[in-house]
Amino acid sequence: MSDYRFCPQCATALQLVAQMEDGGEKQRLRCPACGWTHWNNPTPVLAAVIEYDGRILLARNAAWTHKMYALITGFMEAGETPRDGIAREIAEETSLQAEELNLIGVYDFQRMNQVIIAYHARCTGTVKLSPELVDYKLFGPDQVRCWPAGTGHALADWLRSRGHEPQYMEMAARA
Repeated sequence: MSDYRFCPQCATALQLVAQMEDGGEKQRLRCPACGWTHWNNPTPVLAAVIEYDGRILLARNAAWTHKMYALITGFMEAGETPRDGIAREIAEETSLQAEELNLIGVYDFQRMNQVIIAYHARCTGTVKLSPELVDYKLFGPDQVRCWPAGTGHALADWLRSRGHEPQYMEMAARA
């Protein structure tokens, strides 16, 4: 459920406690001493289907052990709109400038406790990857393969909006 084990206010061990809330009974980590509650709300994550030179740019994260390529993503920062945040992430990770940004949709990614806000970004400039990324590839809409989770659904929806039937890749079972 969470990495929280102790109350950040009084250091008492947290307990999983059920309480009535507006939506009914909810189990949450709560402090029995001071009543602090860990709400464990999803984190907003921004994603971009980048269209660059008429093709789709997918990148490989330096921290990944597998060879998968995916959308540019990043966390929204305090004080910025999702639109400003994804433009910042694109510039930070690829050095490209988003000339046009359009919302694709909002997707739940419960396994990571995230809500993904996905945009289509038409970008210009010269690709220069940040140290977070080790490689990128450009794909035509008929070449790209979607993954059956999180941002893969956003890519599939964007492809459908452009008249392409998305093809999904097979994902190996996680150990």
